[in-house]
Amino acid sequence: MIHPSAIIHPDAKISKNVKVGPYCVIGKDVKIGENCHLKSHVVVDGNVNIGDKTQIFSFASIGSDPQDLKFKGEKTEIIIGESCKIREYCTINPGTTGGGGVTKVGNDCLLMVGTHVAHDCLISDNVIFANHSTLAGHVNIEKNVVVGALSAIHQFTRIGEGSMIGGMSGITGDVPPFCTAMGNRAKLNGLNVVGLKRNEVSKIEISELRKVYNYIFGSNELTFKERLKEIKAEKTGFYTINKLLDFISGESNRSFCLP
Repeated sequence: MIHPSAIIHPDAKISKNVKVGPYCVIGKDVKIGENCHLKSHVVVDGNVNIGDKTQIFSFASIGSDPQDLKFKGEKTEIIIGESCKIREYCTINPGTTGGGGVTKVGNDCLLMVGTHVAHDCLISDNVIFANHSTLAGHVNIEKNVVVGALSAIHQFTRIGEGSMIGGMSGITGDVPPFCTAMGNRAKLNGLNVVGLKRNEVSKIEISELRKVYNYIFGSNELTFKERLKEIKAEKTGFYTINKLLDFISGESNRSFCLP
């Protein structure tokens, strides 16, 4: 059902069973999957691909030019996955040529009121942004992350799988997987044990992960790189530990949040 007050470009691709509410505006290069619902006063413009069963609430703006002075109108895109909920006043900007050309939101994500996703951000599945979370450009967020309300994440930062960001935090460094971080210029606050339990990680694995975390981030023995190398030399079959070690060893433009 499309409300008669909605303005939809004739070249936009609207799939079946899509509901478009009053005063929505949909641009030429927009593709909307099946069973989506745009509530009212939603603007979707530019090269935007929205997956099936996604809901977009009133006054959201998706696809407007990125807030990057280097952007000169080049054709870039936004990809939004399936079954997402994008609440009121959210803004999502497309990618830039210098940043890979795409901004991506995964499946089953919840963007609460006022969330801002800047250009070239890559967001994986099952991510929750509480009210007025803000991402600068080029942020990479892995799956099952929760970002607290009124938090700000610095450009080029990585947020590891299963981590949790406390409300009103300023994230200026990478947050390793399965950890919690909070504060103005946030610090690590241990493991996200609640998240691990919710994802049915065993008590044994959590215990072993805690030992690794405490040794890497809490020990005074050797240097940080030497501690990491020592732990990596010990073979482990635990997914969480391997994920943590791979993340810390990966390439980054930022330092790490530390305890």
